[in-house]
Amino acid sequence: MKLKCNKENIVKASEIIKNGGIVVFPTDTVYGIGCNPYNKEAIKRIYKIKSREISKSLPILAFSKDVAAKIVEFDKDSEKIAQKIWPGPLTLILKLTDEKLKASLNGVDKIAIRVPKHQCTLELLKKCDFIIGTSANISGTGPFRSPQECYQNIHDFDLFLDGGTITSEGESTIIEFEEGKLKIHREGVLTRNEILKIL
Repeated sequence: MKLKCNKENIVKASEIIKNGGIVVFPTDTVYGIGCNPYNKEAIKRIYKIKSREISKSLPILAFSKDVAAKIVEFDKDSEKIAQKIWPGPLTLILKLTDEKLKASLNGVDKIAIRVPKHQCTLELLKKCDFIIGTSANISGTGPFRSPQECYQNIHDFDLFLDGGTITSEGESTIIEFEEGKLKIHREGVLTRNEILKIL
């Protein structure tokens, strides 16, 4: 089912997520696919749809930094960066503090988390707080910015929220601070220099 990303359909999408379903949605960087991060069966379906190795953990999208702080621990530098960039194209790898999430995410200690800068996704997150939010593509292939291409290539989801073509420069930059040192796992839209200027 492919529906326009409007108020009414965002409510439908949030209900699907709460009931263990899978939704494809636009973000500020690429089209994403997600589910309730506390639902183990839904998470298994995402791994299957993406043909992703179970050993690779899935990132989480949060409605805001304050909401994110309910499940992760911010160090001084991450706090500063998140304050400045979120919502935006920055994914932080942080210590997971929510025991229920640790259980549903195969016992991981850290997760990748971000607050996306896209009205449709934020409205959805307002109703769900957290969503597993990984790119809606088969692992090893490029992400989609066109809803048509994404819809043709990704299958077995329950609802596709069409937010039109995404005009972004690329994917989010993934960073982590290890003992106060900046580690870049993937350089995306944000460059190392832009990040260092904030610190």
